[in-house]
Amino acid sequence: MTKTKPHFSRKLLAIPYGLFLFLFVLIPLLIIVYYAFTDGNGSFTLKNFREFFSSNGEGLIGFFTSSTCKTIGRSLFISTVSTIVCLFIAYPVAYIIANCRLKTKSVLLLLFVVPMWINFVLRINALRELLDWIGIYNKSEWNMFNTILGMVYDFLPFMVLPIYTTLIKIDNSYLEAARDLGATGAKTFMKVTLPLSKSGIVSGCTMVFLPSMSNYVVSKWMTNGKITIIGSFIEKYFFSGDWGYGSVTALILLLLMFLITWLTGGFKAESKTNTRGAVL
Repeated sequence: MTKTKPHFSRKLLAIPYGLFLFLFVLIPLLIIVYYAFTDGNGSFTLKNFREFFSSNGEGLIGFFTSSTCKTIGRSLFISTVSTIVCLFIAYPVAYIIANCRLKTKSVLLLLFVVPMWINFVLRINALRELLDWIGIYNKSEWNMFNTILGMVYDFLPFMVLPIYTTLIKIDNSYLEAARDLGATGAKTFMKVTLPLSKSGIVSGCTMVFLPSMSNYVVSKWMTNGKITIIGSFIEKYFFSGDWGYGSVTALILLLLMFLITWLTGGFKAESKTNTRGAVL
């Protein structure tokens, strides 16, 4: 008589993660939605949304000249510039690491990973002290530079690692075929390596752009609170007890991030269909 082994479903392993997401992601999000659509008495209202889009008292048209819209524009500018700077620094670094020997590659990767183990606030505080020692901290003409520098310093590893992961997966036979066909190093890079690494670029840009949109700690600490982004508004409203307006601002930011993610998802889908590089 044969004994049947107990059946173990791998889906059971997902239960702890599902509970974590339910308790610490879904429930807080539902609470934010609740406060966004209710007043102090718990009744349904759209007052918070009307106040958000008419923050200067001139309706929706006036919203585009309001401080809220300017703050959103400033957040987009800082995030965009930080992402571009990270990309121009990270791609050469990832390319060099991907072409190093295995031992050297491990050491260089460790140099980028180790700072991520250090507390975020400690790293930003150390950078702030360095800028103060140089003499450019808390200077109005350097505030924007300091904010972008803090974003790049904090999120650079998130750009390096996805690009590096994509580069090491490129089949060397493609590069050898390009060289055999007479392509120069620059042409091989532009026609083969760069197109094949597009998915890593999009992933890295997404991982830098989205968190830098709401990371008010960097702008607050690097400029002594003189530059505000959309995350700064959310902090101010929640700490002042205005949960309704703060929840609306958080939802608007969340929808904006979803829109950006959806747009970059189109680029990812395009890069998946272009996995063989370009025609030389």
